[in-house]
Amino acid sequence: MAPPQQIKQWLTGQDGLDKLRMGEAERPQPGENEVLVEILAVSLNYRDTEGTRFHNVLRKSYHVTEPISYQVVMGLYNHHKSVEHPPALVPCSDMCGVVIAVGPQSPNASDPFTNPAFQLEVGDRVISTFAPTHLSGQVQAKDVGNGLGGPQPGVLTEYRVFPTYGVVKVPEYLSAEEASCLPIAAMTAWMSLNGLRPKGEIVGAGETVLVQGTGGVSIAGLQIASAAGASVIATSSSNEKLERAKTIGASTLINYKSSPEWEAEVLKATSDAGADIIFEVGGAKTLRQSFDCIKFGGTIACIGYLSGKVDEGTDRTNTNLLCLRRNVTLKGILNGPRDRLEEMLKFYEQKQIRPVVDKVFSFEQGKDALNYLFSGGHFGKVVVRVKA
Repeated sequence: MAPPQQIKQWLTGQDGLDKLRMGEAERPQPGENEVLVEILAVSLNYRDTEGTRFHNVLRKSYHVTEPISYQVVMGLYNHHKSVEHPPALVPCSDMCGVVIAVGPQSPNASDPFTNPAFQLEVGDRVISTFAPTHLSGQVQAKDVGNGLGGPQPGVLTEYRVFPTYGVVKVPEYLSAEEASCLPIAAMTAWMSLNGLRPKGEIVGAGETVLVQGTGGVSIAGLQIASAAGASVIATSSSNEKLERAKTIGASTLINYKSSPEWEAEVLKATSDAGADIIFEVGGAKTLRQSFDCIKFGGTIACIGYLSGKVDEGTDRTNTNLLCLRRNVTLKGILNGPRDRLEEMLKFYEQKQIRPVVDKVFSFEQGKDALNYLFSGGHFGKVVVRVKA
């Protein structure tokens, strides 16, 4: 059956979840070195609910002059630089789909963006990369400015055109819903664990990883670290979620509500050595405790800020002093490049890891799915099934 000329897509004016709406558009056509993808499933990330108000605060820090909008649905994702935005944006960045049309191909081995290895065929199942131009190495301002679902149009739509370098083929053992969970959550977890190591070297036996909470990144990190042979400590305010974490590899469980000084429990579980790697998703209100239970020479991967962006009270966190105290690496994690995603996919296939999907919504329930994610009750990933 030929694809429709008019397609449905979700749109946000970057002014709140309640104003998210379904719209229609002409089906796009692939140009040179592009593919048309029928989207099968979209997984949601916390950033999808957060950022839709435009602020110029960090513009200078990126040293970029071209107009860039960095926002999504709620108007809060303002810690990256931004300038101006379109009246409506397709949200979300993570999808799995199938290639249904291929534009004219002009491969050039000397051009990193037209590498013959990126060529695709009709029928290939692919996932998107969050920042398509980030092919290797350190992310740059121009890559951030090309991020899907803000500032660039996202994937919560029936069809989308991608450059061939902006999608990666996925292993067949994964369902579309599972594969859609990989671009941000799993990739951020992979880089938190392995980003400071040379390619080919990964976390393993003898190391301890602490994951905070049971959201998408933390659960992906738990699965990867456990599959690689590392010990995993999981924290949550829910004993039920902790028991679920145990079934997928967590060896030590800490309820931070019943044990508010959870850093002491981490030290106890590690014979006072501390964790080698901490998934720091809490932010301002948890960072000090992470410093208190990180191993000497360990890494705190700064991923999120669910507890807030600013310290409260007079006892502010002195990161300079705390980094020195245990010789800690404090590393901000903003996803990762295409070549490390391909590295991760090989590991997933080798270990047959299946991402944890908490709940699947229909395409028509896109707003409900984002509201459910924002409520914070999920374990793992929330997915929208675009094609039933």
